[in-house]
Amino acid sequence: MIKVTNINGISYYLNCDLIEIMESIPDTLITLRDGKKHYVRETPEEVVEKIIEYKKRIFVDLPLINKG
Repeated sequence: MIKVTNINGISYYLNCDLIEIMESIPDTLITLRDGKKHYVRETPEEVVEKIIEYKKRIFVDLPLINKG
């Protein structure tokens, strides 16, 4: 999960695996797969960076699979 801040300044955690689309209109609008919408203060680029960092923490210690 990634930490985002809504337009009112309240921070919360969002399951980034449920993100379907992000728009900048001019605030960032995140639409989840179930249709729920979240306006956040972070730019789409900042959200993507948070997702990358989150995924790195999850997958960094996974063993490599030898397909040979």
